Amino acid sequence: MEKNGLLANAQKQYEKALKYVKLSPDSKKVLSRPKELIEVSIPVRMDSGKLEVFTGYRVHYNDARGPTKGGIRYHPDVSLDEVEALSFWMTFKCAVVNIPFGGAKGGVIVDPKKLSAKELERLSRGYIDAIYGFIGPDIDIPAPDVYTNEMIMGWMADEYNKISRKLSPAVITGKPLNMGGSEGRGDATGKGAYYVIKEAAKVWKMSPSKTTVAVQGFGNAGYHIAKLLHDDGFRIVALSDSKGGIYSPDGFDPDSIMQAKLQKGTVDGVYCKGTVCDVIRHKKITNGELLELDVDILIPAALENQITEKNASNIKAKVIAEVANGPTSPEADEILEKKKVHIIPDILANAGGVTVSYFEWVQNKQGFYWEKEKVYERLQEIMVREFKNIYEIHLKEKVDLRTAAYILALKRIVAAIEAKGTEEYFRK
Repeated sequence: MEKNGLLANAQKQYEKALKYVKLSPDSKKVLSRPKELIEVSIPVRMDSGKLEVFTGYRVHYNDARGPTKGGIRYHPDVSLDEVEALSFWMTFKCAVVNIPFGGAKGGVIVDPKKLSAKELERLSRGYIDAIYGFIGPDIDIPAPDVYTNEMIMGWMADEYNKISRKLSPAVITGKPLNMGGSEGRGDATGKGAYYVIKEAAKVWKMSPSKTTVAVQGFGNAGYHIAKLLHDDGFRIVALSDSKGGIYSPDGFDPDSIMQAKLQKGTVDGVYCKGTVCDVIRHKKITNGELLELDVDILIPAALENQITEKNASNIKAKVIAEVANGPTSPEADEILEKKKVHIIPDILANAGGVTVSYFEWVQNKQGFYWEKEKVYERLQEIMVREFKNIYEIHLKEKVDLRTAAYILALKRIVAAIEAKGTEEYFRK
């Protein structure tokens, strides 16, 4: 089946790993397309009395290793191709950190900032009503993603409970603590990336006090990774959000910037409408300019396809840590590899979120909840272990870190697919 756009990019990245992993024709066929997908219409009564109908998607890419797992995003640019690509990446991401999930993703075509809190709640409950038969604690477990948060996950979990007439906390992760959420879930993506970057900095002998960092995307993940690195002595010299960015060679305190952003903007129950552009004296830069700054570590933590063949040759960072999903195109990968830029791939760098979502699911299943320190300890153990595994493959096979990550994940996925038998077995 011919693919285009993001899904084509995702599959190009995985295809580089194929020559290093022995897999059957069966496995290739299974991984070439999603297992199943659903497109739904979601009618929502707006505050004005008008009825709007929104389009939503949910894709299960592969469930060989367990129930599928993946976020739900609200964005005007959501498309089926994007959701398929993200579900593909989730399949490999779960395998990279060796948790017993397959990959899924969901999304709704909407600009959530244009909705009131009540409209947002109706949309969120309507989405769950539409996909109810497609998800479940042992089938597919959604979580937050772009422009969704714990409150929205709480509405969704509550709606699922209402329809099923029973409490099923394990159906959705990223919920509020009082609804069965896990300690440490809110900053899990940033925390996971932090543990990986710290381990990488040791390997590449990068001293925090002498290391400059630029972060594109000052949302939840971007804020937490910037704060953690800043508190550890790294110099955060540039930050940006969807409206633009700020730069200062002397560095910023991410906490102060977030507080100022919240104060300057207006918080309307769910979203802050402020922008980092408003908060302090600085040099204003665009998101594109931020990517090309002369820094040691560049952290794209926004949306896909930020680094492409058009700007890759202008990238000056020594290390790119992909906290966003798919921020670097395959063409850009080739250019950056020639420039000897180390890329810590998204399927490892941002896997902290799904790892702690797994912890939440386990706790929901057990009815026994862990302290925050235990969550962080187990997250660090997994992230550091898998970085070391990937780095070892990188050295052994002489491949870039992204290909090494796909090799590791592919071996685990293929083992699960082929455990059920292959063509060779059935020919005997």
